Amino acid sequence: MKRPIFIRPLSEDEQRQIQAGLRSSDAFVLRRCQILLASARGEHAPNIARLLGCDDQTGRNVIHGFNATGLRVLQEGSSRPHRLRTAFGEEKTDQLKDLLHRSPREFGKEQGTWTLQLVAQVSFEQGIICKPVSDESVRRAFKRLKINWKRAKHWISSPDPQYLLKKRPVTA
Repeated sequence: MKRPIFIRPLSEDEQRQIQAGLRSSDAFVLRRCQILLASARGEHAPNIARLLGCDDQTGRNVIHGFNATGLRVLQEGSSRPHRLRTAFGEEKTDQLKDLLHRSPREFGKEQGTWTLQLVAQVSFEQGIICKPVSDESVRRAFKRLKINWKRAKHWISSPDPQYLLKKRPVTA
């Protein structure tokens, strides 16, 4: 069993600011102040979570955050990822662009038009990328390349033997 974690001892100023946070109208600040004060009283993270109706990990994250950054843990940060991982880096997007100028049939595919899913599959098979990706990853790579991607159109045909005759424009 892991040792329980607690916040470091509070300075008088930190204690005052955390007490003031208990009167905050911002629920984020209020909840974090409650977690910090409970930890300062010696409560364990699972008990704090049970009392406040949050997840154990939330309590541990707040405690670790306070020990690392102090009162900055009371400020809500961005929920966006710190860095965006992309399957197609700079060099890979050039290879992707070259791939699009070739027919899927050159790679043993039965269809002659590219789809996002087919581009993802062939990119993996050809070693352009090291693991399979979704068609959304390919679409984002196209966006970075400023390639306007549109779904392939399947032209209308009919089993009717007179289809071509009927399709011709009528001349008067």
